[in-house]
This record gives sequence, structure tokens and C-alpha cells, in this order.
Amino acid sequence: MNRKTLVLPAVIGLLAPALAACGGSEAGSGDGSAIVVGTTDRFTATKDASAPFDPAFAYDAGAWNVLRQTVQTLMRVPRGGGTPVPEAASQCSFTDRASERYRCTLREGLTFSDGTPITAKDVKFSIERVLAINSDNGAAGLLSNIDTIETKADDEVVFHLKTPDATFPYKLSTPVAGILSGDKYDAKKLRDGFQVDGSGPYTMRAEVRDDQVTKIVFTRNEHYKGDIKLRNDRVELRSFDDSAAMGDALQAGSIDMMTRTMSPEQIKDLAEHSKEGIELREMPGLEIRYLAFNTQDASVQDKAVRQAVAAVVDRGQIAAKVYGSTATPLYSLIPSTITAHTNSFFNKYGEPSSQKAAAILREADISTPVKLTLHYTSDYYGPGTAKEFEALRDQLNATKLFDVRVEGVPWSTFRPAQKRGEYAVYGLGWVPDFPDPDNYIAPFLDADNFLNSPYVSTEARGKLIPQSRRAADRNSASPAFEQLQDIVANDVPVLPLWQGKQYVAHRNDLTGVEWALNTSSDLQLWELARGIA
Repeated sequence: MNRKTLVLPAVIGLLAPALAACGGSEAGSGDGSAIVVGTTDRFTATKDASAPFDPAFAYDAGAWNVLRQTVQTLMRVPRGGGTPVPEAASQCSFTDRASERYRCTLREGLTFSDGTPITAKDVKFSIERVLAINSDNGAAGLLSNIDTIETKADDEVVFHLKTPDATFPYKLSTPVAGILSGDKYDAKKLRDGFQVDGSGPYTMRAEVRDDQVTKIVFTRNEHYKGDIKLRNDRVELRSFDDSAAMGDALQAGSIDMMTRTMSPEQIKDLAEHSKEGIELREMPGLEIRYLAFNTQDASVQDKAVRQAVAAVVDRGQIAAKVYGSTATPLYSLIPSTITAHTNSFFNKYGEPSSQKAAAILREADISTPVKLTLHYTSDYYGPGTAKEFEALRDQLNATKLFDVRVEGVPWSTFRPAQKRGEYAVYGLGWVPDFPDPDNYIAPFLDADNFLNSPYVSTEARGKLIPQSRRAADRNSASPAFEQLQDIVANDVPVLPLWQGKQYVAHRNDLTGVEWALNTSSDLQLWELARGIA
């Protein structure tokens, strides 16, 4: 979920309205017409991101949603959430009590989409490739606890971990662990461009203009063997310039469904005014938004500056003013709907207070006003982002303790610059790679974190994160996560702002929509069909 940096794509261009099918059987629409899904995600090949769909590089929600349709993983999280279940594997389990050795047996007859058999050696190749390439985009961090991979016969693979990790089955369900062929992918180099070859439920074809994808066509993979049941034969994912254009396409019947990022205004309008043939659906969501700090930058290197920002920010005002009912204030990296959540930031700073911020800065002998530039991506999270950062600027400047300006940057420039440490303070979103509190903590505090953050907490990294992963019963890990949330609130390497809901809007002849987007914002396009479910 940079995944996580989140955002789902939208559709671009026009497509003739598809004819309604007679029913929603597993065979999909009877006339063979595609179901069309819109997104505002941008898929662009640049110097800094030449391989946007390579599992060894991809680490954002949009790219992962392409990979989830096309590459297979040993495990997957089932449609309603919960414990991962076998997908490319027929069975997987820990073989020791310490959660350090994990064994999987492949399904019989498993092949890539071209019919080539898949063996345990392909699994070993794929994951060792991710670790060898070790892209600075952050995806390899999910698998960095693997020590060695052992294959037995053609259908058995055993993972030996460096330290106990009860969350490992979840990590094997993410696209970074996708199974690839050594004939199509280099063991030590990323695969440039937009083509994906795997063994997932669909094959894909990307239409590209000026190094940017305008449409991806997913077609049923006749060689697919796994536990996913396809309810259609073809789905098109189209990328739109903005949510307004995507909404117009839905209204015109050119697309069947739009996902992220719908604007707050669109959601409000659809909720309050019915549109003929269109339904708005609220889906369970676990997205968060936050500010992050480059703790080596001189302007925010002193913890007191970051604490003063935390003492001033009014989350409630931002949520109400910019996002309305689609967002709620968040006082921890872990959302309020996830076990182990605590309101650590509220417990430490209370209500927004310029007096408290002034005292923090005065005690640390920090001269005011503190000059800061807050960077945000101007084209990734929707039109509300600019308004959000303007509100943050105004809140901080109103205290006279800060002199803040904001700057919006296109995503293709923003993410590489952020990874290089060029921004002192910047905004990002996150959806979990898997719905466990570990995935709201480790990606920000652990080694090889996806932010490439210089911040280090030896207590978190050396003790509490490993301690939390030893707990097979995830509820018993709560005390460690409570301490971790308090560390974040005290040191403020990141500042959580709000937790969001997610919505989809769709034509009313589309079925399976309730399963098409899970809490981690994973698109499950195979659930969609037309007619009566």
C-alpha cells in the first residue's frame, strides 16, 4: 500500500457503452464485452521509474492493482479479509513454534499464462530476485527477513527466516512475492516498460501514449489455476486526468465503475442527489494520510520543531473543511479500526495549542518563526490535497511560530525527490499491504523503510518490532504496538492526520461491486459481472 502511497486509478477515453449480459455467471458477460473501470492513477515510465509494473519495484496501490490481476502469489487474503489462504500453493504453514520456518506446497498443474509449468524453483527465483535487486522504492523491505529459501522436489518451497515473523503469510500474499519466470525476467535487473507476464487470473495488454498508460485490458487467463473464481472474461482499466473527467464518463455510460480518487464534492453530490442508473457505495477502508519529516534536514532535525507542529495541527478542522464525512481525525499511525490502536498523539499533545507549541520551541531554544516548505503531490490523491495543505499552512502560520509555504509537485517528480531526501516535510497516503498493525509501523520505523527515512529508533527497530512479530496471536502483540505508537508521538518522524473512507460509484447493472475493493484498497476485478448476480 509506497504502497504505500495510495491511490486507485481512473479511466480515460471513451468506450461505447457495453451491452448488458443476461446474467452474472462465472463465465462473465455473454457478449464478451469488457467491463470498464475508471481510475485517476497515472502509470508512467520515467528515468526514475522505468519499470512501474515490475514486482521488484512496484510499491504503490495503482501498480499493485495491476499486478494482483496478473501475477500469482503463494497466499492471498480472501475476499472478506481475515487470515491468508493458499492461492498458487495448495497448502502453507509454519513448521516450527517460533514462526521462523514456513513451508508451501504448490498446486498441481500450475503454469504460467503461456502454459509453461511452474515449479518451486520459480518461486525461489522470483523472491531472491526482489532481494537481489533491492529497489529503493521499498518493496523488498517486506521480504528482507528471509534468510534462505530451500526447494524440495518441484512442488515444495521452504522459507527460513532470520527472526520470528507471524505476519509472513500476509507478506507472501502481496505482489512483491509474485511468481515470475526466469525466461521473461532478468534475475538482477528490473524489466522496463509496462508488460506483465505471470500466472494470475488475467493476462494484460497496456495501451500507451507518450510513455504513459491510457488503458489496460485484462483478459481471462485460460491457464490460470488457483482459488479465485472469475465472473467475467475481460475488464478494462482506464486512466483519467482527474476525477471530474472520470465522473463525466460514468454519467455518460462510457465506464461501468469509478474508484479512487473520487473528489469529496463528487461523493457528497452522489450521496445527496440520486443519478439515474448510478449507485454510490461506501466500502470499508483503512487508508491514512500523514506528514513525514526528513529528520536530517536542518529545518526539522530538532525534535522540538516536529513536536511543535504536532501540537498545532488541527486534524478536525482539516477533515471537516476539506473532506467532510469522508475522513475522520487520526491520532496514531494505526487506524482506529485496527486492533492495538491508541490515540497517542492526542494523549501527548491534547487539543491544538499554539501556547504549548511555543513552550516546546522556547525550551529547545528554537528561533521563531521557523521557516518550512510543505511538499505534496498535486496529481495523485485527488483535488482535496491542495486544499488540505493550504489549510495546514494557514494553521501553522496563524500561530506566528512558523513561516510556511506549500508546493505541489506531480507524482512522477514528487516520489523520486522524496526518496532522495529533497523535502524536509511532505505529505503521503498509506493503505496497508495487509491489515495488521505491523504494516502501519514497520514501513515507517524498520530498516529499509519505504520512506527511505533517516530516522532510527533503536527501541522500535531492535526490540519492539521483533517482539510484536513473535506473537502468533496478533491480539497479544498489542502492548508492543502501544509502546511503538507512543514512540512515534514523542519523536514525530511522521505525523498522522486523518483516516479515510473509500467509495466507489457504478452503473446499477454491475454486480459484485461489494467485493471489488477490499479494505486494503486492492482491486478484485474478477468479482465484477453484469446482470443478476
